[in-house]
Amino acid sequence: MSNKRRIILFLPLIVFLGMGVFLYKGLFLSPEKLDSALEGKPIPAFQLEKLENQGEMVTNKDLVGKVALMNVWATWCPSCKYEHPFLMMLARQNIVPIYGINYRDERGPAIMELAREGDPYTLNIYDKDGRLGLDLGVYGAPETFIIDHNGIIRFRYAGPVDQRVWTETLLPMVQQLQAEAKQDGAA
Repeated sequence: MSNKRRIILFLPLIVFLGMGVFLYKGLFLSPEKLDSALEGKPIPAFQLEKLENQGEMVTNKDLVGKVALMNVWATWCPSCKYEHPFLMMLARQNIVPIYGINYRDERGPAIMELAREGDPYTLNIYDKDGRLGLDLGVYGAPETFIIDHNGIIRFRYAGPVDQRVWTETLLPMVQQLQAEAKQDGAA
């Protein structure tokens, strides 16, 4: 058998093994720990409608001034439904404003779901086509970003926020950023 023929015979095996190693490595990646290219950078410029008020516009400048959470959610997202009660509790505690980004969703069902389940959001942005989500590097819903009082993205968390994630990861960062904002004289 010629060398050329051996290579042709073993090529599928080599490709299969290479893909197997790549996929095996992927099993051990944690999606909530995916890096965000925007950490340390301003919220991308946008001008979108409020979810509840068609025609009333919101821009990235409306999110500057306070340390806040920016939560990407949708009615089609089961994990968003799981995290919703926790976001409601968090909103009642009034520790940090939560800005919602209704991602690739339909306005009517989204408004109805918030009316039925409660609305934890200080402000809710309607991102019907997902352009803001794309600019933020969103992989899917839910994702939560911490933004500082200057409108800089400081952290990204992929997955549902619950008590453990809040207590161990997000709250310490929020408290640190709020302390920095006080030192800077911001609210």
